Amino acid sequence: MTTLSSKTAAPRSVSGWRSAQSKRILLTLLGWSVALVIFFPIFWMILTGFKTETAAIADPSLIFSPTLESYQDVHARSGYARFALNSVAVAFGSTFFALLIAIPSAYAMAFLPTKRTKGTLLWMLSTKMLPSVGVLVPIYLIFRDVGLLDTRTGLIIIYTLMNLPIVVWMLYTFFKDMPKDILEAGRMDGASTFQEVFFLLLPLTLPGIASTGLLSVILSWNEAFWSLNLTTSSAAPLTAYIASFSSPEGLFWAKLSAASTMAIAPILILGWMTQKQMVRGLTFGAVK
Repeated sequence: MTTLSSKTAAPRSVSGWRSAQSKRILLTLLGWSVALVIFFPIFWMILTGFKTETAAIADPSLIFSPTLESYQDVHARSGYARFALNSVAVAFGSTFFALLIAIPSAYAMAFLPTKRTKGTLLWMLSTKMLPSVGVLVPIYLIFRDVGLLDTRTGLIIIYTLMNLPIVVWMLYTFFKDMPKDILEAGRMDGASTFQEVFFLLLPLTLPGIASTGLLSVILSWNEAFWSLNLTTSSAAPLTAYIASFSSPEGLFWAKLSAASTMAIAPILILGWMTQKQMVRGLTFGAVK
């Protein structure tokens, strides 16, 4: 009986192993297919930037003679460095102030909650679902009256307020996963609230804070609505730089692709260099 049962169990284990391998292969192929579909527009944009205008509007083809003509025209037409510097200043400046406000707010919500804490969080997140165009006119008029139109300061303020709900919510989830015993031990040793946050909480949740900051930088870098409506030239970031090459007739595909590639290249490189930190931070506290 033992021999017979072992003989019947062996084929079952082999078939189970094959089934698991087939599922793994299918999931791998599915994942790569989705990744290729997502990346293809970026790939095609980069390719189009190396074409002439005639080749760009012709039938799509992967075989062409590459040229830097579009990049030379784009560089000669406008100062890329000025737009890029504005994007860096606005993205990192708004992220700094968002974290500066969000860290104490998330600390209070996570460790000193009240009966209105969850309601406040839900209200903050609900503001992200409201269309920005609904408050464009009042914000534009306020910025005009106080002299913040076409300034980096104005964009930093609006981007900080725009990203603040998601930054507070993410930091709240990271802080909530922190063992309270560690903070209580610090209080018993005489640590003040500042020391508790600065020397205990921040070092232990640094991966989550870093990933939140990276996400805020990416959101600020890619924001186009407010930059196009609140700036003209002096404080215009790279989103306005791209828009300056677009035309309603659909012309200048090669120049537009070259300008878009130059605009997204810094944030793509930053995302590629920090992808491990991003994943580590986003999965912080997920596995218990």
